[in-house]
Amino acid sequence: MSGHSKWATTKHKKAVVDAKRGKLFAKLIKNIEVAARVGGGDPAGNPTLFDAIQKAKKSSVPNDNIDRALKRGSGQEAGGADYQTVMYEGYGPGGVAVLVECLTDNRNRAAADVRVAFTRNGGTMADPGSVSYLFSRRGVVVVPKADGLTEDDVLAAVLDAGAEEVNDLGDAFEVQSEASDVVAVRTALQEAGIDYDSAEAQFVPATQVEVDAEGARKILRLIDALEDSDDVQEVFANFDASDEVMAELEED
Repeated sequence: MSGHSKWATTKHKKAVVDAKRGKLFAKLIKNIEVAARVGGGDPAGNPTLFDAIQKAKKSSVPNDNIDRALKRGSGQEAGGADYQTVMYEGYGPGGVAVLVECLTDNRNRAAADVRVAFTRNGGTMADPGSVSYLFSRRGVVVVPKADGLTEDDVLAAVLDAGAEEVNDLGDAFEVQSEASDVVAVRTALQEAGIDYDSAEAQFVPATQVEVDAEGARKILRLIDALEDSDDVQEVFANFDASDEVMAELEED
């Protein structure tokens, strides 16, 4: 899982940049609206909504924005869009497999944005199923390192809740489980008094494609282009890069 851990670290750092650009806010608010529409507007009875709100708060989304998204999603306020989840598959430079998760009210626009991003950045779209089999849906909880928290502390808190492994991401720990156990793992952390950054189901690659610094730059350029679309919520890729390559990218 080392490749995924490095990518998770990169995504963690990218999220800070995305937040500054304001891109992240819109995506997080959309998640809240959809979660409220699907499972109801009460976070206590809707774990998906609870986690969407927590993620938004930890990314400094204003409470007013969160409240409005809740009301739109639960029908208390007009203006909510009919969002649909759509998955697109493709290959990036160097044969890296890429999954693109969209949340959109216009499938034609989303498909066009994704196709343009792939075409302009050395990638190609692929048929449904040709890439997704390389990934599995997993529960992923990110726990920031704080107050002397150790990997053993995290493991002890989540082991009985269905956690299968804990990875060290450098400035955080990543807890993986079956996708269906992510709420139980998050709850176990809360009960143990351990804070977490995010708790969600993600697509995790079973194998990785090794890339050098230039290859990593190309795939990250493609991912940036995909994430520039308002319809794109998440991008998952199966590239692996050494610590030296990642360090070189950070110097760019």
